[in-house]
Amino acid sequence: MTAFEVWAPRAESVRLDLEGIAHPMTRSAEGWWRAELPAESGTRYGYLLDDDPTVLPDPRSPRQPEGVHARSAVHTVDSDRWTDAGWTGRPLAGAVYYELHVGTFTPDGTFDSAVERLDHLVDLGVTVVEVMPVNAFDGTHNWGYDGVLWYAVHEPYGGPDGLQRFVNACHARGLAVTLDVVYNHLGPSGNYLPRFGPYLTDGRNTWGQSLNLDGPDSGPVRRHIIDNALRWLRDFHIDALRLDAVHALVDRTATPLLAELATETAALAAHVRRPLTLVAESDQNDPRLLTPPAAGGYGLTGQWNDDLHHAVHTAVSGERQGYYADFGTLETLAKTLTHGFFHAGTWSSFRGRVHGRPIDRSLIPASALLAYTCTHDQIGNRAIGDRPSAYLDDGQLALKAALVLFSAFTPMLFMGEEWGARTPFLFFTSHTDPVIGAATATGRKAEFAEHGWSSDEVPDPQDPETFLRSKLDWTEPSRDGHARLLGCYRALLELRRTRPEITDPWLSRVEVDYDEDARWIAVRRGRLVLIGNLSEHSVTVGYAGAAILSWDDPERADRGTTVPGHSFTIVDTAMSGQ
Repeated sequence: MTAFEVWAPRAESVRLDLEGIAHPMTRSAEGWWRAELPAESGTRYGYLLDDDPTVLPDPRSPRQPEGVHARSAVHTVDSDRWTDAGWTGRPLAGAVYYELHVGTFTPDGTFDSAVERLDHLVDLGVTVVEVMPVNAFDGTHNWGYDGVLWYAVHEPYGGPDGLQRFVNACHARGLAVTLDVVYNHLGPSGNYLPRFGPYLTDGRNTWGQSLNLDGPDSGPVRRHIIDNALRWLRDFHIDALRLDAVHALVDRTATPLLAELATETAALAAHVRRPLTLVAESDQNDPRLLTPPAAGGYGLTGQWNDDLHHAVHTAVSGERQGYYADFGTLETLAKTLTHGFFHAGTWSSFRGRVHGRPIDRSLIPASALLAYTCTHDQIGNRAIGDRPSAYLDDGQLALKAALVLFSAFTPMLFMGEEWGARTPFLFFTSHTDPVIGAATATGRKAEFAEHGWSSDEVPDPQDPETFLRSKLDWTEPSRDGHARLLGCYRALLELRRTRPEITDPWLSRVEVDYDEDARWIAVRRGRLVLIGNLSEHSVTVGYAGAAILSWDDPERADRGTTVPGHSFTIVDTAMSGQ
């Protein structure tokens, strides 16, 4: 017998449609409806609410073989197919993340084809694969943030069985798996949750209606989110979750959803006997997310650090538009490298107000902050999806990588950056509703028109070619220029793996010196010093020692090190005179 349960507190009657035959369901006092019937794996089913003849997919559907508008399918993760019994997990500290989008990581765009490229990540020095959202969304291709059935795995990627094979393959290679999940909104097409109950509020955020986290009947909505998170961690053996845009969660309860999720995740980690990690994306620069519950915080494991991205990017590239306005100086970069956040109770000209709070460097380790030179957002939300490789030279790309990989933070790479991929990563959708598709394309063009871009320059997200252009070109890594940059990334990650000074997580031990006019910066980690030259001209910096890794071969001298323009050198000061 299979138990079918659905929360529909306002319905007068709910029937289970099982392969076209309607069966009555029994209501509980809490608004849950239940029925038990024999059903094999793959059996199609849905729900009929009151007198509406439309069969709706299960809000907790485990599988959607025909898409988000069709019936759900019975499915259980097969425990006999797991091959990772010896997997003990990986903590956040000491990790190296790699963000990828399943649909564009390989030509085929599936979990199984992604497995074929995992050895590349191992050779590179990656320890954690972060997968952009794979929950079920409308259409065939999408970034994944338009998900509407959070419990189901997007079928064209390989569905739930494909995800299981992918996790098995990662764990067999010593790679942990992080899954990007979105709980702040639902996609515009295929969202039937409001027909079942008060999942949403009248309030809106940037992407749509807000979730009902603190209003009447919000308990089951919060449970919908928490149970979904625990399903990925427990049933699919996922090691970590990246929580999308948590600043868009409107929650005025005494125990916020994030704190409740952290508590339940810790309990599950104790049961499965491996670390389970929660990493937030937040633009609030609020250390309470990372502060332990005993100290009054939420107890999340980590969060993305956009300030570090902005500080590195603007210092190297010179871009200062939009939210980059307050960044660009080496003073800004130095502060971020030593204090985590740049905006920490300081004025933000972009926001027009004071923003952020300082991090207690004795309480929160730098490893709790993820650092990166680019992400899906920082590339894909540019008008033409151009990567830094489109407007920076290879020396500048290597310098950005060195600043991140030599930092005290947990580094994260975005797919293809390690070889300076020239393929763009564009914003793409495939909404089946032509009205929604047209509105998405029009809105995208209008957004960038406000920043001076012609509508002809902004690719149509609904055009299939926009998606195809975003796929990585795996012939690039073996080409001369790309191969050299790839070798630099490998060397930097090898150095990070072998020298404990670099993974030391305490920001109070990071020392930075710089010359704003000469455009050089020196970052000291123990006896190692990274000297980065952001200018076009050679500079000599007074750190005696032997260069152990550099982009260009520097001249060496006991009194100083000469670094060519757009380059870096890492010096071991304990090897002075050698």
